[in-house]
This record gives sequence, structure tokens and C-alpha cells, in this order.
Amino acid sequence: MRFQVVTLGCDKNTVDSERYRAQLIDHGGVQVTEAEDAEVIIVNTCGFIDAAKRESIDAIVAAGRLKGEGSATAVVAVGCMVERHKDELVEALPEVDLFLGASETERLVPLLQARGLIGDPETVHPGQRVYAGDTPFVRYLKVSEGCDHGCAFCAIPLMRGKHRSFALDDVVREAQLLELQGAREVNLVAQDLAHYGRDRRDGVRLPELLEALVRETSIPWLRNMYLYSAGITPRLLEVIAAHPRIVRYLDMPMQHASDAVLERMRRPERQRTIREKVARFRDAVPGVAIRTTCIVGFPGETEDDVAQLLDFLREIAFERVGVFTYSPQEGTRAAQLADDVPESVKRERLEAVQELQRHITAERYEARLGATAPVLIEAAADAEGLARGRLPWQADDIDGVTWVRTDAAPGSLIEGRVTAVQDDYDFTAAFVSTLEGPAAPSAAPARGRALPVTSSLGSFGR
Repeated sequence: MRFQVVTLGCDKNTVDSERYRAQLIDHGGVQVTEAEDAEVIIVNTCGFIDAAKRESIDAIVAAGRLKGEGSATAVVAVGCMVERHKDELVEALPEVDLFLGASETERLVPLLQARGLIGDPETVHPGQRVYAGDTPFVRYLKVSEGCDHGCAFCAIPLMRGKHRSFALDDVVREAQLLELQGAREVNLVAQDLAHYGRDRRDGVRLPELLEALVRETSIPWLRNMYLYSAGITPRLLEVIAAHPRIVRYLDMPMQHASDAVLERMRRPERQRTIREKVARFRDAVPGVAIRTTCIVGFPGETEDDVAQLLDFLREIAFERVGVFTYSPQEGTRAAQLADDVPESVKRERLEAVQELQRHITAERYEARLGATAPVLIEAAADAEGLARGRLPWQADDIDGVTWVRTDAAPGSLIEGRVTAVQDDYDFTAAFVSTLEGPAAPSAAPARGRALPVTSSLGSFGR
């Protein structure tokens, strides 16, 4: 069976899509790059905000057209939007053959087998299971599922359920599998990484997980994504500061800086605690890059609230800020509030934050000129001899790239000296030295370690 997986939404969806690919490849499926060549098209949907829902529906409709125009015989819609709106989607999209919500992922293979589209599992060594995306050396590792936070605006708990941490051994084994497949950077993702282990009550939390990954793998870059500031503990800071392979990077969703708005949002932090946690992180981990996100136009947000947000952004000077306009989500607490900020005002406030942050980012980036740091090469040199890579403070797909004149192969780590800021969010760097060449995918455990992985799914679905 020839198949394609279309992934929309967050990095957690990226991990889910990789696991769908693993399941299908294990059962003899062949992944194709062009939708026109696929017999089965799987659309992994996002239902976080209205724009994401529209994008998901557009992708499903486009896949449905190929049932008549291409080789597609089946369209499958999976993921968060299906979890929330399956009944409506079944009625509205008759071209879809199968709908599976985020909680029904284990049913994909049996249902495709029942249709005769795939067969029994093949005998494949775990190290030969390749379910990477376009850059197999940059991978995402989900350490937990769901969320227990009660943020008023967020429907994630309705789509993903309560927070469940995966067992430490399962997470480490999956990281080892990714290393066997050539991973040079592994991004740890969850709805809140800092919540890892709280539900298991075995004494293992995020610091212990990070120590285990450093000890049991040789992956050069381990990056933490999505930590609430409340979970930034002295113990966590100690571990990050002690291990250079844990990238000096913090993705900490703030959402706002007005205490009044944060309270209505039902966020656990307040402006004072956010300020304190950022200061502690910068003191303990020199050179750290901190990225945050915020929402403008939340119900009841005033001009004074926005002024507080802008003042706070000036004071803290985050390296990067992602900003979104509020949109009510069915079933959330905030949906019961009057959406009293006009869309035009939301847009004005968003543009004000973006413009301010553009200048702050430029200042923060200019302060790094002349610094030497590792660069992970992502794409080979172009016709002008410039290879594309990323510095440690540039997360995959969201924080810009770095251009450096080198013939290093993709997946290599080099040392570069930052020479210029380009197009607001990119850097150019001069080649200094080669640190490590790319890691070739292997069918044997790295460094002779045992790899007791019996399924490419790891802890998925548990």
C-alpha cells in the first residue's frame, strides 16, 4: 500500500504522524512524497484554534479530490479536530472513509487490515524502522500525553485527555531508537514538560529523565520544548547547567503579562513569578535563549492590560515571542465569556506586539555577533556555497536559520562564528571547525548498549 501522511498542527502531532508511518511501514506500507501517488492519504488534523480547523478541513477536502483524480482509494482523517468534532465531520465530509480521534490511534492498522489495504507485520529490526520526516537527524520525542492544566481558553484536555507520563524506560528506549536512525537533535515535547512524572509517583521527574537521556544516549542536542514557568525548579536548572548536550534554550508559554488577564485565563503564573523564573534561568544557564507565546484579545482585555504586556516584553527581552489573537473554542470556560474585543482591535494589538518584538529580537540577536557556537547543518551548500543550519538558540522550524559557507554534510555539527543578522530572524556565520560528522542510520545499538525495543510505537497510546 502506498500512503502519505499530511501533518498539521503542533510538534505532538508530528510525533503521532511518525508513529502512524512506523505502523504502516511495519505492515508493508510504502510512504510516497506526492499525494497523487498515494493509495491512502492520512490527514492528521489540528483543532486548537479556528484557523487550524479551517486548514485541516481544506487538507481533507484536497485529499478527497484525489480519490477521483489520482490513485487514492481511501482518505483517513485522524487527530485532535476529529476527536472534538467527529459527528459533524462525518456528516460534512462524505469523501472521508475513516475518522479516528486522537484517542483512537491504535485502531488505524486493524481497520486498514480489515479493508485489505495492509497485511501482517513484517520482521524488521527496530534500528531499520525509519519513520523520520524530511530531516531524519532532527526528531521529536513525546514524553507524555494530555494535560491537567485548566486554562480557560484551551481545548487540549478535551482533545487529548488528562496528563499521562510515559514510563522512563520507554522514553529512553525510543530516544535510543531515534539515535539509531541518525538523530542529532531530539526535541522533547509535551503539553507541559515540567509535569513529566507527577502522575506516576515513582520519583522520576523531568530532571531525572534528562539525566537518563544524557547517560543512555549520545545524541548531541537535547532540547526542552513547552515548560510552564511554575515547573522551573532549582533541580531542573542544576541538571541543564551541568550537561552541555542539553541545549541552552527555554520555550516557556507565558500567554500574557497582566495579572488580571492571567487570572481570567486561569493560568498558574503571575507577572512576578514569570519575572523571577526567567531571572533564575538566565543566572543559572548563561547564554540561554528564551522563547514565549502570548495571546491578545482575550475577553475583557483592556488597553491597560496590553500596555502591561508591552512593558513586560520590553523589560524581559525574550529572544522570540509568538503571538496569537484569541478565538473562542467550544467547550472551554472562556467560550462562556463575551468575546468583547473586536477582531480589528485584536489585529491591532497583535501587530503592536509583533512590531515591538521584532526590535527586541534584533537587539538580542545583535548581542550574539562574534560569538562562536555549534551549528547543526540541515541542508547541503547551495550554488553559492552556503549551507543551511541552526545555532543552539534556534529551534527547528520556528526560530530562523543560520547560513554558513561550508561543504559539511547535512547532520554534521560544526563550530561557527556569528557574523551577521539577516532578515530579522536569521544569522550568517563563518566556519571555524568541524565538530562531528553526520551519524549514519544503524541497525545495531549505539556504543554496544542493549536496545530492548520490541515495537516502533514505544509508549504510544499507553
